[in-house]
Amino acid sequence: MDVVFDTIGGETQAKSWGVIRKGGVLVSSVGADEKAAAAHGVSGRSFLLNSNGARLQEIGGLVDKGEVSVIIEKVLPLSEAKAAHDLSQTGHARGKIILKV
Repeated sequence: MDVVFDTIGGETQAKSWGVIRKGGVLVSSVGADEKAAAAHGVSGRSFLLNSNGARLQEIGGLVDKGEVSVIIEKVLPLSEAKAAHDLSQTGHARGKIILKV
């Protein structure tokens, strides 16, 4: 891979180093481990998103109009967090997995 986009971090990020070609880049929204990147001959870059009230309001309006929809795969009680995590790790979930508190 030339680029890996990491939104999970931890073990997932650690496994990602092995699939990036030398000179490639890992871009992370949870913080790239730059020392690990250098050890694997790749570049690690971090970025953060800034919330924008006007944009969030616009997105909310599109949801309200039915122009944007969210696909929900499964709703589980918080006590089944492990099952939710296991489902997410299968790579077969089509939509969001929600934990209900």
